[in-house]
Amino acid sequence: METNLTAVEKVIFLQDVDIFEYTSTENLGRIAQVVKEVDFTEGTEIFREGDISDAMYLVISGRVRNHRGGQEIMIADAKKTFGTWALFDDEPRMVTATCLEKTRTLKIDRDDFFDLLATAAPRLDGPTGWRRLAGGECISAGAR
Repeated sequence: METNLTAVEKVIFLQDVDIFEYTSTENLGRIAQVVKEVDFTEGTEIFREGDISDAMYLVISGRVRNHRGGQEIMIADAKKTFGTWALFDDEPRMVTATCLEKTRTLKIDRDDFFDLLATAAPRLDGPTGWRRLAGGECISAGAR
């Protein structure tokens, strides 16, 4: 049985995931507080095409096949993400995600992500703006 990652190990892992490439260590620490470790066995369908989009996943180890019908869309392996749009869009899942082997993931629930944004965003860069948790551009308070 594998042990759970510590908060520091989660931050170190998140630093190497492309979607969080430009995210500060402080914000990665906030994200690490809301991610959940989830293990899956080979053959498990994590979600199916048409399911409600409610979380994104980051692969710690293992491989996940994302497919629609018989067509493979992508294979997500270590430090890759899948289901990412679930954080930003209410549309049903467009693919099925199936584990090709025993797989360990970090799961970010949409509700937890938005709660994090709601509580952290006002503090991120002071009163005149805030920096997106997923890195990069600064959005000023008056921007639309």
